[in-house]
Amino acid sequence: MEKQRVLSGIQPSGKLTIGNYIGALRQWVREQDEYQAYFTVVDMHAITVMQDPQTLRQASRDTVALLIAVGIDPQKATVFIQSQVSAHAELGWILTCMTPLGWLYRMTQFKDKSAKQQQDSVGTGLLSYPTLMAADILLYQAHQVPVGDDQRQHLELTRDLAQRFNSAYGETFVLPEAMIPKVGARVMGLDNPLAKMSKSETSEYHAIYLLDTPEVVLKKCKRAVTDSFNEIRFSEDTERAGVNNLLTIYQAVTGKERTVIEQEFEGQGYGKLKTQVAESVSEALAPIQQRFYEISSSASYLNDLIEHGAKRAEQMANQTLELVKERIGFVRRT
Repeated sequence: MEKQRVLSGIQPSGKLTIGNYIGALRQWVREQDEYQAYFTVVDMHAITVMQDPQTLRQASRDTVALLIAVGIDPQKATVFIQSQVSAHAELGWILTCMTPLGWLYRMTQFKDKSAKQQQDSVGTGLLSYPTLMAADILLYQAHQVPVGDDQRQHLELTRDLAQRFNSAYGETFVLPEAMIPKVGARVMGLDNPLAKMSKSETSEYHAIYLLDTPEVVLKKCKRAVTDSFNEIRFSEDTERAGVNNLLTIYQAVTGKERTVIEQEFEGQGYGKLKTQVAESVSEALAPIQQRFYEISSSASYLNDLIEHGAKRAEQMANQTLELVKERIGFVRRT
């Protein structure tokens, strides 16, 4: 039986965090064996805000290299940069034309982000972002889409658009389902353990990045917020969120059971915990960093990986796009 298809996208920051790795990327590595997996670096979504061209280009390349470095096999999964497959822009426009304006204005992310800007400075791309995301998904006839709570509304819009198109022009798109990620570690910010670790935060001590050196990792862990209880155990108490976050990271990178970890640190101080977490994280990151630098040190090899991914993605995307064009009445090239 043919495997179902799954699609996931990631912004091209080039600086992925230990939270990205623990919370998502390790699951992507597993998914490549269970599904026909498409993983895309969504640089077209990134330009809803102004970007420095050189920085964006390098970040996109680095993100591809990191995805391969964490264990995604480009022979099993299709890893590609969104803008290199023009079908995304074409289907995005077609779906935009089919989308009632009211649907887009109701998107929570648009309301939240636009509220922080002056009306005249809100870009149209921010409003139509969900229709491009819908194109990303529908082009590959994805059966499953891993989504967090912040993207669930966008997936619902994708399903609505697929149903609207199918109703108007005949069965064309698979209706994607939300993939509920397997319960895993939720990594919080080191400087604010009540907020999810994010690669967009600017604080020096907020996140551990996959390319941080052991010295930097140790420095960040030593500055991590803890508490005054001086007891090392897992806890859901918000007052103990900092220590719980460090233990969660430690458990995720070592694979040890909670009871074993609590016994290991019984009678120890927070200094010992922070040092041990830093050492374990650096040990887990070492092979990823080695592989990343191997890939990125050869521009031709990375170029080949990127080109290979774009060609594989185009095969599926262009097949869907041609069907869409035929259904809506565009003139086929002869």
